[in-house]
Amino acid sequence: MKAYLQETAYYLPEKILSNDMLNADHPEWSVEKIALKTGIQNRHIAAADETSLSMAVQACSKLFETSECKKEDVDFIILCTQSPDYFLPTSACILQDRAGLSTNCGALDINLGCSGFVYGLGLAKGLIVSGQASNVLLVTSETYSKFIHRDDKSNKTLFGDAAAATIISANKYNTGLNAEIQNFSYGTDGNGSDYLIVKNKGFKNNTTVAQDELDEAGNYVKNDDYLYMDGKEIFNFTARAVPKLLTENLIKNQYLQDEVDLFIFHQANEYMLNFIRNKCRIPKEKFYIEIKNSGNTVSSTIPIALNSAIQSGTLKDKTVINLCGFGVGLSSGAVCLKLHK
Repeated sequence: MKAYLQETAYYLPEKILSNDMLNADHPEWSVEKIALKTGIQNRHIAAADETSLSMAVQACSKLFETSECKKEDVDFIILCTQSPDYFLPTSACILQDRAGLSTNCGALDINLGCSGFVYGLGLAKGLIVSGQASNVLLVTSETYSKFIHRDDKSNKTLFGDAAAATIISANKYNTGLNAEIQNFSYGTDGNGSDYLIVKNKGFKNNTTVAQDELDEAGNYVKNDDYLYMDGKEIFNFTARAVPKLLTENLIKNQYLQDEVDLFIFHQANEYMLNFIRNKCRIPKEKFYIEIKNSGNTVSSTIPIALNSAIQSGTLKDKTVINLCGFGVGLSSGAVCLKLHK
């Protein structure tokens, strides 16, 4: 049995954080410097009463407006988020009710970040090929902005909030992408878990109220109640892990790199993406970047980019696509899709 990625839709909050707004808060960072370093001009930020779960409902609503798969056809929900509404119950269970899906479907959450979409596809394919499900709804949703300190200009320039909803089916569709999900490659290096972390607010450190740590010039460095990222170490991990992972995945899928028509990687930031593209020797015309007006939306960057590629006609004459996610964990995953016209 095969599994096909069929359709995807996404939701972006109304509130926008532009480079001009960042420059007003941090005058030492010019609009031009931010754009050059990140490739991002705008990020969408969740409202105070907006959560990963409410955004997930919005993404599902947009998907089912046009999807060939109907709500009653979904028999499993996978929700990937690191910013759940509650420690318990499982957010995917609440999503089933709020999105109007059948009570006969299974539902689970996965706590994963930038590689979460690829891992979610792996779980969805496993459910389908094992006969446990016929139509899986994979939802990615994050509100990282709620983890970011008001003075953390580095992370504020990168991260935006978003949710994406994707249908993976056992069947080919008349109007779907009909992208056969092929073989996966994964990687994990938990030794680097401290490089991208919110240390407090879990059960290990749930009673402390951390103080801001500043450098000698009085600039913000970190606060353990908020998101911390060691950008240098994350960059080093990406540079080390992604080329190796890509090579392994192409071998596993029996493709030469030249046979891949399009590469869609996690949209971390444009500088990192171009560095990896050059290191992997991927031609610019085969490497898709869609980050300018959404920013780094963590597990939703790949489905947003994939949706953009579909809507722009970029996939019109494409057959083989490679997806690669990498980041928090440290975690990475890659898979090839084969489009059936």
